Amino acid sequence: GADYYGKELQKSEDLKTNACITSARPLPKAVRDALKRVHEEVVARYYGCGLVIPECLESCRILDLGSGSGRDCYLLSQLVGEQGHVTGIDMTEGQVEVAKKHIAYHMDKFGYQKTNVEFLQGYMEKLGDAGLADESYDIVISNCVINLSPDKRAVLREAYRVLKPGGEMYFSDIYASQHLSETIRKHRVLWGECLAGALCWRDLYSIAAEVGFSPPCLVTSSPITIGDRELEGIVGDCRFVSATFRLFKIPGSSWAGPGQVIYNGGIVGHERELVFDANFTFKEGEVVDVDAEMAAILRSSRFSEKFLIRAGGANTAAQQGCCCTGVKVGSRQLHGWIQRWGHRYPLPSELSWDLGGATA
Repeated sequence: GADYYGKELQKSEDLKTNACITSARPLPKAVRDALKRVHEEVVARYYGCGLVIPECLESCRILDLGSGSGRDCYLLSQLVGEQGHVTGIDMTEGQVEVAKKHIAYHMDKFGYQKTNVEFLQGYMEKLGDAGLADESYDIVISNCVINLSPDKRAVLREAYRVLKPGGEMYFSDIYASQHLSETIRKHRVLWGECLAGALCWRDLYSIAAEVGFSPPCLVTSSPITIGDRELEGIVGDCRFVSATFRLFKIPGSSWAGPGQVIYNGGIVGHERELVFDANFTFKEGEVVDVDAEMAAILRSSRFSEKFLIRAGGANTAAQQGCCCTGVKVGSRQLHGWIQRWGHRYPLPSELSWDLGGATA
């Protein structure tokens, strides 16, 4: 894995599938402008899928898992502002060096007196070894690297640990429609292309529940096409999708049943409407019925001051969202989510084959 990224891939045009170049949404102007101010070497040496930039970032503390040459960190550095902070962690020494080399250049370019980024060499499965404390970040992001980890459960567990209550894990990755065979998992090119380590998407739901996160909210997804005959033969009828999910660390005290919310506007780049996920779009000033889970997310997270939230809502709320009523999740409830996921999201139809009849 690491070698593929360090030596074999000199630039992103060298990739064999479209797995690592998807961006499913038009970018807000602030993000496009911020990208223009990132040093060209940092951009050239960065291998991620599209951009993974959540909303409402002012003054946030953000951790980027697998930060590579630092492109997303330098982008986020501008969006959190001088009072915010961004930490990038990556296991590849060469990449961390590229990122560090350009700190002074960017702080000067952004007009910051104090440095608001840092880069650490370390493993996302062992953030404690890199000195990252419990409940120290508002957001953990990751751009198409968790699939490279042999222990995804450890990655999610560590992300959960370092997040503050109400914090969010917002990340893009590659998912498979079924569990992968040994042949696929050991295949060198499929590994480098991010496919060999793909998590079966059902497992994301069970791991998230086990670690303590709210059920994953799907933001965007797009099918991955494999343009290579030989690779197609090895993959067989397994389908892959690139998807961005958001998971929240909701404190128990925030659960209070369904509700009604009004978005007040005011999030930079999303003033008129906030497309929260595939299920919920909040237009400024409009009343929206939300299920217990979305109410808890909005109540406990950094979005709380952007919304008016009131408990109790129309009974339609129950059918709209992820249907979670308690924090601890049993397997029946989990199966319920997965079944509903099939019904609720028309998006990753390439995965629906493997839902065991859950999609209508």
